[in-house]
Amino acid sequence: MSWLFGLNKGQPEVPPGLPVPPAPPAPPAGSSGGGGDKPKDKWSNFDPTGLERAAQAAKDLDNSRHAKEALDLSRMQEQSTQMEHQSKIKEYEAAVEQIKGDQIRVQAEERRKTLNEETKQHQARAHFQDKLARQRYEDQLRQQQTLNDENLRKQEESVQKQEAMRKSTIEHEMGLRHKNELLRIQAETKARAQVERENADIIREQIRLKAAEHRQTVLESIKTAGAVFGEGFRAFVSDWDKVTATVAGLTLLAVGVYSARSATGVAGRYIEARLGKPSLVRETSRFTVAEAIKHPVKMAKRLKSKPQDALEGVVLSPSLEERVRDIAIATRNTRQNHGLYRNILMYGPPGTGKTLFAKKLAMHSGMDYAIMTGGDVAPMGRDGVTAIHKVFDWAGTSRRGLLLFVDEADAFLRKRSTEKISEDLRATLNAFLYRTGEQSNKFMLVLASNQPEQFDWAINDRIDEMVNFALPGPDERERLVRLYFDKYVLEPATGGRQRMKLAQFDYGQKCSDIAKRIEGMSGREISKLGVAWQAAAYSSQDGVLTEAMIDARVDEAFKQHLQKMDWLHGDEEAQTRTLTHPLAGATAAVGQIGFTLPLSEAPEAQEVIAPVLESSTKLEGESLAPLSDIDQPAEGKSAPPAGQDCDDAVKAATEAESLVATDSEGKVTEKQDKAASPPPKDGTPV
Repeated sequence: MSWLFGLNKGQPEVPPGLPVPPAPPAPPAGSSGGGGDKPKDKWSNFDPTGLERAAQAAKDLDNSRHAKEALDLSRMQEQSTQMEHQSKIKEYEAAVEQIKGDQIRVQAEERRKTLNEETKQHQARAHFQDKLARQRYEDQLRQQQTLNDENLRKQEESVQKQEAMRKSTIEHEMGLRHKNELLRIQAETKARAQVERENADIIREQIRLKAAEHRQTVLESIKTAGAVFGEGFRAFVSDWDKVTATVAGLTLLAVGVYSARSATGVAGRYIEARLGKPSLVRETSRFTVAEAIKHPVKMAKRLKSKPQDALEGVVLSPSLEERVRDIAIATRNTRQNHGLYRNILMYGPPGTGKTLFAKKLAMHSGMDYAIMTGGDVAPMGRDGVTAIHKVFDWAGTSRRGLLLFVDEADAFLRKRSTEKISEDLRATLNAFLYRTGEQSNKFMLVLASNQPEQFDWAINDRIDEMVNFALPGPDERERLVRLYFDKYVLEPATGGRQRMKLAQFDYGQKCSDIAKRIEGMSGREISKLGVAWQAAAYSSQDGVLTEAMIDARVDEAFKQHLQKMDWLHGDEEAQTRTLTHPLAGATAAVGQIGFTLPLSEAPEAQEVIAPVLESSTKLEGESLAPLSDIDQPAEGKSAPPAGQDCDDAVKAATEAESLVATDSEGKVTEKQDKAASPPPKDGTPV
């Protein structure tokens, strides 16, 4: 509303909505419109034209038709100005509040820092005070320890001084006492010597009287004892009732002592036969009283155990498996029906399952089993006969029936026709033949041998059935490999109780490949191969069995097997060269272990020596007729005459002596046994 007061007079009116032009500059100070001679007062600068213009403007405004709009516009401008002032005031107040908040925050931060510093100061002060307290306590402890050490040192010095004074006092007392004792002994000795010298006659008289009195007493005692004994013996002899009673009493006493000794011996032998285990039995399923007391749980489990399958864990060929199963069923039915058991011979290479099947056969049939080895009989000498009888007496006491398994039976059941067998071993063999002459319902005899051709013919007569345990075939080898792979590798690796892991590869294919590579190995060698795999895993650093480790063990085991076979074939070739005789006209063959013997065999020693003996009784140059009992060659050729020159006779005698040679241990060799007994003519296995 400045235009009301004439401030913008002479300037064009600015329409509403446009910016107001700036005001003209003010007149310079000191200038005035009236002149410079009038005095200046407070009203000198007042311009009344402004009021006039305001009045004129008010009139113009009242007369104008836009007066109301101008007033509204002016009012609105005033309101806008007030609102702007209020917003500035609010902003100022907000700024003031923000400044206050910042001051409060700064004060809080300062207070927090102050508290932290105070806390640190308090902690440092507490730590320092604690440190000072510990130092004071340690100083006190050191001072106390120093005082204690000083007191202890003073006490020790005092004790040492007292001990030294006591020792010196005791030594002085001992010295005085020793001197007093010496003086007393010297005085007593002198006095006693003087008294003895003065009373020597009296002492000698006392000794003489005591000796005479003792002699008289002894003589009277002897006379009295003799008189009493003589009277008693005279009275005893004169009374015939006493003599008879005494003799009867002594007789009864002697009879009682002898009867007690005899009864004790009989009872001991009975108890030993019933309960004790013979010395020849290496292993048995029967429990003795001592074992029953020591292992009651094991005995209870065995009593409650049920019959097992005879072929459980035994891997055989299908034909052999069928045959041994028939034997097991027949044995079990024989026991149930209380029949007579059949004796069995199991022969074949080592490690083919003979001993294992014998145990399974006994368990399947419900019988007890006992295992003895033939090598234990020969070293017993004269006691071998008694030991054999004890074994069979003990076998007869079994209520369930006993399967007596004799391993390596050819060690003492050799042919008796040889001259190199000892008399003790011959007597033991005769005792064995006597106890097995008839079939029994108490025990079943099972013999196992790698060389059945060395048996005595009487032993062969007691065998009811022969079973050949040959080496496993391809299918049996694969089954054995899988069996022992599961037992020694898979079960320990999956059980988690042992330090063993198994690498990832095709186990089934690997077992099949191994079975093809180990041709000719026995079941025992395959089981040892499984143990070798387990040992290889245990010897590794991480305990992991890899496929390369398995192959390495298989190659090593098969190489060792080939070396053993080379040794065996070398021995067979040496035996073949020894048994080959020029007079026979044919080569003698040596049967391998568990194989069928050929029809032709080396001649007996008597047949070889016979031409030599006959040549000495006939004229020189006369031909000798061939003996009828000498085997002819298979080709039908006749043997050359034995009655030639002297060199041929000597050569024949030398080769005959080689047929009866023995080994370094005194055992009969295979050459002698084959020469001593002719083989069967039908070619059946021995």
